[in-house]
Amino acid sequence: MEFLDPKRWTGLIFGAEGWRTSQAGDAPVTEPATGAEIGRAGIGGPADVATAAAAAAAAQRAWAATSYEERAAVLRRAGRLFEEHAAEIQGWLVRESGSVPGKAAFETHVAAQECYEAAALASQPPGELLPTAKPRLSLARRVPAGVVGVIAPFNAPLILGIRSVAPALALGNAVVFKPDPRTAICGGVSVARVFEEAGLPAGLLHVLPGGPDTGQALITDPRIRVISFTGSTAAGRAVGELAARHLKRVHLELGGNSALVVLDDADLDLAVSAGAWGSFFHQGQICMTAGRHLVHAAIADEYVERLAAKADALPVGDPATGEVALGPLIDAGQRDKVHALVTGSVDGGARLAAGGTYENLFYRPTVLAGLRSDAPAYAEEVFGPVAPVMPFSSPEEAAALAADCEYGLSLGILTRDTMRGLALADLIPTGIVHINDQTVDDEAVAPFGGVGASGTGSRFGGTRANLEAFTETQWVTIQGDISRYPV
Repeated sequence: MEFLDPKRWTGLIFGAEGWRTSQAGDAPVTEPATGAEIGRAGIGGPADVATAAAAAAAAQRAWAATSYEERAAVLRRAGRLFEEHAAEIQGWLVRESGSVPGKAAFETHVAAQECYEAAALASQPPGELLPTAKPRLSLARRVPAGVVGVIAPFNAPLILGIRSVAPALALGNAVVFKPDPRTAICGGVSVARVFEEAGLPAGLLHVLPGGPDTGQALITDPRIRVISFTGSTAAGRAVGELAARHLKRVHLELGGNSALVVLDDADLDLAVSAGAWGSFFHQGQICMTAGRHLVHAAIADEYVERLAAKADALPVGDPATGEVALGPLIDAGQRDKVHALVTGSVDGGARLAAGGTYENLFYRPTVLAGLRSDAPAYAEEVFGPVAPVMPFSSPEEAAALAADCEYGLSLGILTRDTMRGLALADLIPTGIVHINDQTVDDEAVAPFGGVGASGTGSRFGGTRANLEAFTETQWVTIQGDISRYPV
């Protein structure tokens, strides 16, 4: 039987009893490249969230008391399962999320690494000794938060779910996980199946694909103490506001409009290659996508010409049936949003150097030049394969342009003088900086997150960030005798 055999999960959600029917029914799984229905996924509703949260809270204490060795062993087995069944999971990523095979392979690789790093996290020192003025032992220790709610989007569904699910479980928490219903199988069922086969005790992981009402129930349930949300800035603002009203700790990894700065001494061939990757990878549907190409005026015209030629040469099509560089956008709503931003910019005076057309959900990689700073495709997050190019005359102007944005997620600076690049980066608020690389990158060992409208800082990845995200700090004192007080 296949690892992701639909007979196991069709129309079902995953929880303490294994695979079961939900109170919200099911929904079709659609292949964006063809529009075909390729399965049916169970949908979790608010009532299912309440059931899951209760079961998770009941199971969590025993899991927190389990030896770190046992928790680490489960996470290591999960990592191996992602590797052993990578080809099958990648097939679903290609068909369900529109990923090209290389991007799908990157997701399964990172998913395995997230599990291995989480396994190492389980045995990290849980706290520190503190000085005290009294004859006692004083310490601060990290304890599990309890039940963690994870909400993940469609664009990199496996990575953006497992990077919270794995460390939260390793640190002794239970998890209620809401993947996007558009990628319920590659981003949800695959995670449930991995931990089911890895031997995670029942009740610790619940997978409930669902819509906004499901997410709202997750945030408001009193048994869920921490929310890890990845998604758009607009949705993140609503999540943060609702979580604050319920005194929930919330970690927000949101949108971006990241700048790729190309200085006048950069190797132009390499810069164009990096720029194309940064804007067109996964059809631009990545929060770190290079949304603004800031190029020194001395080379800007040639940069536009070369980037447009590269865009025109990139094949676009069904990644399941052909060797293409770009697959489909996730749905018609996303396509129409992208096209409106492009046409609005052209109507405002921008020059369409390449692309700007589509067939069904396949949007051609697009290059825009001659923009004003208020052009929609430059000023807003596009979340599509669009590269707006803006010239600058000095590093100070480049810094001002890059910083003139509500987002602050990722920054790329291309230059032969790396120290000059680092000095420029110091002037631009951002959570991530890549000198001599484009803006899209992710590693399980590195802290990840943005500032401003891009979120609440580095909350995922790396030992320290994960410990802070998924545990609480508790002060403990111990003394040999009961203190005597003057009452």
